[in-house]
Amino acid sequence: MNAAHIFLALFLAPIVSSVPIAVAYRRKELVGKLPPLSVAGILVSLVCSVLLLLKFPDQHFEYPWLPQLGINFVLSTDYLSRLMGVVTALIAFIIAVYGLDYMRGDYRLPWYWFFFNLFTASMLLVVYSDNLFLLFVGWEGLGIASWGLIGHWYRDDDEITFVGVPDRRVGPLRLCWTPSFGGWRAISTIRLGDVPMFLAIAALWMLSPEHNINISQMPWEEILRAAGAAGTVVILTMFLIGLFTKSAQLPFSEWLMTAMTGPTTVSALLHSATMVAAGAFVFMKITWYIRPWEVAAAVPGLETVYLLALLVGLFSAFYGALTATGMLERKVLLAASTMSSLGLMFGTAAASCWIHEEIAGMNFALLVAFWYLVTHAFAKATLFLVSGHLIHATHSRFSEGDLELASRMKAGFVATLIATTFLVGIPPLTAYWVKSAMDEVMEHLLIHEHMLLPLVLLLATSVTYSVILARFFTLNFFKGGKPHHLHLERLPLMEFGYLAMVSMLFVILYMLFERHELFELAKAGFKPASLLVGVAVLVAFLVATFKPRVAALSKIGTFFNDRMYLPFLNDFISPVVGFFVARLVENYGNRGIDGFFNTKVVPTLFRSLSRGVRAIQVGYLRSYTQIVLGLVMLALIGVAVWGVMP
Repeated sequence: MNAAHIFLALFLAPIVSSVPIAVAYRRKELVGKLPPLSVAGILVSLVCSVLLLLKFPDQHFEYPWLPQLGINFVLSTDYLSRLMGVVTALIAFIIAVYGLDYMRGDYRLPWYWFFFNLFTASMLLVVYSDNLFLLFVGWEGLGIASWGLIGHWYRDDDEITFVGVPDRRVGPLRLCWTPSFGGWRAISTIRLGDVPMFLAIAALWMLSPEHNINISQMPWEEILRAAGAAGTVVILTMFLIGLFTKSAQLPFSEWLMTAMTGPTTVSALLHSATMVAAGAFVFMKITWYIRPWEVAAAVPGLETVYLLALLVGLFSAFYGALTATGMLERKVLLAASTMSSLGLMFGTAAASCWIHEEIAGMNFALLVAFWYLVTHAFAKATLFLVSGHLIHATHSRFSEGDLELASRMKAGFVATLIATTFLVGIPPLTAYWVKSAMDEVMEHLLIHEHMLLPLVLLLATSVTYSVILARFFTLNFFKGGKPHHLHLERLPLMEFGYLAMVSMLFVILYMLFERHELFELAKAGFKPASLLVGVAVLVAFLVATFKPRVAALSKIGTFFNDRMYLPFLNDFISPVVGFFVARLVENYGNRGIDGFFNTKVVPTLFRSLSRGVRAIQVGYLRSYTQIVLGLVMLALIGVAVWGVMP
């Protein structure tokens, strides 16, 4: 089986396997039997991704599409793509298996499974694409599929699917959102970023020799130098806006919170290794080939772009962690923490501009950012899947649970304990080693570039992040109070889902000390400074576990739960400004255009011209002769005047 066949099966199997259930949407008895077929299609993609990992390392495959435009099907199995492909397919498969139990009996199964599989195929296309235009095709597939999945429960008839508290208002702002609104907000925000991203790709296509926009083959230094300092800043910032919106970085983060109106399987899929991680992953991949640590000195404006990405990422990380400290909705808390983690990925990847250390030919900062992405993917997917089981068991989207619930949901309790402790950076667990390397990256910026702020933001985020995941753990299994409703039927596929997912954290921990490039990364964990940070994280986790709520800070917690009123930007300020501009366009722009072309200027001009023509159409030869002679005289005078002019 050659690479072309593997790629064909990788991308098409999920989509083709979801077609039968989509076609059979009117036959309910058949619809209930077809979801395993959709899951089987994702399993095929998983097998294909493993084959690409094992058999085709560091290769590029090009298949003709629009060669005259420099646009072809160009796929890559470089270090980032082949590992990310397995992570994406594995997580999608485990969540799909979980979904067989979770979505059983849903009123919209054909819609769900078609968009779920389309989403998986689109993400895989983004991961393996080496051509920017082909990557953008997968990027748009993610957008449309996310709209279909987030707004899946479009009837808005069950309060348990909402985000926020019904009837709660702050001034003119209503702090409660429905699934249909969540889907609309997601695609409208993402599209806002897709437009400048597409224009940036078009600009790179114009500037690239022979219109080659294959990421690994583009002469990035030559292109950006040709663009100049201003051009480099504009083009790469426009590209970054697309990545920031997809990864819910400030100020585009609100869609991520209201996306929690979708099914929990959707939340787990979108907010672990796919969708939101797509922006961070593409940033890492582009950076991998731009190599700013080598070319920034010769490319004016490039360092400015990476400084922007560094600051946006780290401020987003701190903001997401702070807002999560006041949240009580299970999935919204996890969404805010996801935003925080993505910010750390952006910040660490951007720091590569000033990090010259390489391990096995790979930049140290990018390696740290990527493996934090992988660790976060499995841990956060685990927590989302446990949340789904908790919501099903307690019939509540708010954190509530006591020791009795923990004793009756042992698998969920254990999975949550492992996922939270392994993710926050407690020594010697998985994320500790990766985050220690992240600390080392920011320490380098302090020592060699005199940048104090990145290190401060990272440390503040790390401690706060530990607090929010501790609160998630304790408020759902320890000190959250007795659930008002408890329905604990046996759901083996759901339990398999989060237990299989959390087990991957042990695999990653093993890999950190087995793979050469990762052991070099993990060495940072043996430094005293890293151990000190790890102890601080552990203390914060223990304190928040035993004291998850502080009455004196309740008002601050409410402010954080309201996301520091950032929803005003999306739900109030932006619509007011938008409608004001629309009215200006309608009242002045449209009327002005209509008046110029249809009712005033152009019609008046033609009427005057018409009357003039009719005035000279008298029908007498003598009149026409006089007109012709007059024109000839004017022409002669013009020639004479022109002839004497210098």
